[in-house]
Amino acid sequence: MGLDQYAKIRNPKTNEVQEIAYWRKHNALHGWMEDLWESKDRPDEQEDDSSFNCIPLELTMEDLEKLENDLIAEDLPETTGLFFGSDSRLDEHKMVETFKFLIKARKAIENGWQVAYDSWW
Repeated sequence: MGLDQYAKIRNPKTNEVQEIAYWRKHNALHGWMEDLWESKDRPDEQEDDSSFNCIPLELTMEDLEKLENDLIAEDLPETTGLFFGSDSRLDEHKMVETFKFLIKARKAIENGWQVAYDSWW
């Protein structure tokens, strides 16, 4: 068990879906996404469970810009959870993978695809 996180893109014309990123126990990124979800008034919140789990969160170009700025500033939130592992805020490998995600996500949006973050724990 643990925190599994995905970024997927969807072509709104064909409904084709592709996974463009996967993280394992990148709790700081999950905390950042949860804060974003909260700031967007919890879209797709489940009535029986108010936790940010198994809820796809659509990301805009502005969201990606803010994430990049927060990554560079090392300003992701410390995030804990039963299955979240140790603090990932300064994990260099996870940071590199997140920057690679940002490149792919921006390109996808520029090409008319939608980008979403999802998680399961």
